[in-house]
Amino acid sequence: MLGEYPIQGRRAVEIAASVERAVGAGELPPGQLLPPLRELAGQLGVNPNTVAAAYRILRERGVIETAGRRGSRVRSRPASTPREWIRVEAPGARDLSTGNPDPALLPPLGAPLAAAAARAAERPTLYGAPDIAPDLAELARAAFDADGVPAGPVAVTSGSLDAIERVLAAHLRPGDTVAVEDPGWGSLLDLIPALGLRAVPVEVDDDGPLPERVEEALRQGARALVVTDRAQNPTGAAVSEARARELRAVLAGHPAVLLIEDDHGHGIVDLPLHPLAGGTDHWVLVRATAKAYGPDLRLAVLTGDAVTVDRVRGRQRLGPGWVSHLLQNTVTHLWRTGAVDPAVVAASYGARREALVRALRERGIAAHGRSGMNVWVPVSDETGAVARLLQSGWAVAPGARFRVASGPGVRMTVSPLDAGELGAVADAVASATGASVAGRVD
Repeated sequence: MLGEYPIQGRRAVEIAASVERAVGAGELPPGQLLPPLRELAGQLGVNPNTVAAAYRILRERGVIETAGRRGSRVRSRPASTPREWIRVEAPGARDLSTGNPDPALLPPLGAPLAAAAARAAERPTLYGAPDIAPDLAELARAAFDADGVPAGPVAVTSGSLDAIERVLAAHLRPGDTVAVEDPGWGSLLDLIPALGLRAVPVEVDDDGPLPERVEEALRQGARALVVTDRAQNPTGAAVSEARARELRAVLAGHPAVLLIEDDHGHGIVDLPLHPLAGGTDHWVLVRATAKAYGPDLRLAVLTGDAVTVDRVRGRQRLGPGWVSHLLQNTVTHLWRTGAVDPAVVAASYGARREALVRALRERGIAAHGRSGMNVWVPVSDETGAVARLLQSGWAVAPGARFRVASGPGVRMTVSPLDAGELGAVADAVASATGASVAGRVD
């Protein structure tokens, strides 16, 4: 049944580790059926309860799933094989798969880092200092206020995924369900099973999650909802004012649900924020600096209800303690000096994204990209489209990185593209998907 790979171990943790190593190494592929409890217990000479405990550990880590009498099998996307590993090797090809910002639009960090270092030399941060620098907290709260985000304390984490993980852990327990956008952010879709949680997919369109699908997920028992407010990855969706009203009405009927809003597009989009917070007892809104100021800054600010933010900060003190004040003061300097003009950045991404969407539609190809730096193209044959585009010299991200139950597609990041390349990209997509380029309007 398991080919050449033998499961080993005498204790539950050893058996679980043996399976997880094999999954990570590709020796137990997605969908592989594992032996029944008693059969494996007999092979290993252990009590069936020991194997049951090992399988429970693996389920909680998101490595396997159990379907009653049909047995336990390796998940189609195990938590031990991150979606970022689903990549296309692209030697010599133009790489549109990474999701990275355009380096030309990122601010120089020399002066801000030097200013932060000079401040640290004058007033070094020592044990007992506040976990969030007062200046950063003040600027972050003022920006939240300007966008109509409800009042709440402010915290800082090492990026948006770090924030989301801490918030989920503050309220949920293994086995709980989380409603997520589908297609949605691959790292989040990996994180949820890694925490022992279960993802419930919610369909999205260009205006964000569909209210009826959110209502359905919450009625089915989802204890949390994660929504990307703008520049949704991978589709570019942005929550419109009308959609926000509908979603707030849904959430008002489920006040016990934990709401997490991801506004990673802050600083790179010119669409207004329409926050959903206010209708549930527990909520947070997270803003990361990665897309606007550079991924290596690894910093996000968040606000939310007092209980949630307090739990996040308390648990953080027992781990890393705090986010480096060198980074916090660097971001403060960037914000205070207006190092990034969101209107200029949004216009640059917008011009390329909208031109690519328009060129694809002129060739009869449906495409989505309302905001941000990505364009999502639904396709009928994802593997074939990716392979044919690669042969044409273009590497795109397979939709499998971003999907739970939604249909196949590919994601293209416009950051590396020049205006003169957009027609060639659209032609390549048309050829790869079988769409006709005849009769297009140039």
